[in-house]
Amino acid sequence: MILKGRKILITGASQGFGLALAETCLAEGADVAVCARSPQQMESTGASLRARATSGQRVLAMAADVSKPAEVDALVARATDELGPLDGLVNNAGVYGPKGLIEEVDWQEWARAIEINLLGTVLPCRAVLPGFRRRGAGKIVNLSGGGATAPLPRLSAYAASKAAVVRFTETLAEELRGTGIDVNAVAPGALNTRLLDEVLAAGPDKVGKAFYERSLRQKADGGAPLEKGAALCAFLLSSRSDGITGRLLSAVWDPWADLPNRRDELANSDIYTLRRIVPKDRGQGWGDP
Repeated sequence: MILKGRKILITGASQGFGLALAETCLAEGADVAVCARSPQQMESTGASLRARATSGQRVLAMAADVSKPAEVDALVARATDELGPLDGLVNNAGVYGPKGLIEEVDWQEWARAIEINLLGTVLPCRAVLPGFRRRGAGKIVNLSGGGATAPLPRLSAYAASKAAVVRFTETLAEELRGTGIDVNAVAPGALNTRLLDEVLAAGPDKVGKAFYERSLRQKADGGAPLEKGAALCAFLLSSRSDGITGRLLSAVWDPWADLPNRRDELANSDIYTLRRIVPKDRGQGWGDP
């Protein structure tokens, strides 16, 4: 029960990873507020989560578009009113956006993906931070993905926005250093969710043969367990991760459960961050000033 008594807001939680995370937070003792754009989905999601809640646990399910400032402000205000002061925020809402060559995809769809993935991360942060600062504590977890750390041809809006989310995470962590507020990004692994179904439905001509074939293998293999990413997020929302901030952590590959023993090493290094590679990093002697 590492989240017992905590109040957690999770965006994009009507299905897939967001829903799995909300279920994990409940199991760990938290009160949860969840949102997604569809009122119908949120009604059924709220009922499902309330059925899992124990006596005294509270669940708020509310429709909201996290790329719209007024709706985000209303969401945070209502969550705070019904649950009490928030302790944690998970920015999970996200889309792949248009699939195809950058000069061929629909521009409005491309820009809309940036709004949802990037602005839909920044706006909830802006809305919860005044309360976090007043209390001198708070946890923010931003969902990253494969597009943040490697090129993702034909999914350029997704790749660009997720890289931006990670750099925003690092930047916000620096802004908040010394306040008691921790901000981290999570790569949950290759998940078999609706995003994978979108790739398979689009086909190799849109997403590229190599990515399509990799997605087929992922579908057959089952993908990364949702529970791994949810467990990492719960850890980052808990007091166990106090002082760990400004990092991009992989649920599948990184030894994150051991990080409390390595706080000082992390704080004084650029481990688990995005950085430019220079020749000497790869054993080359050229390029030095």
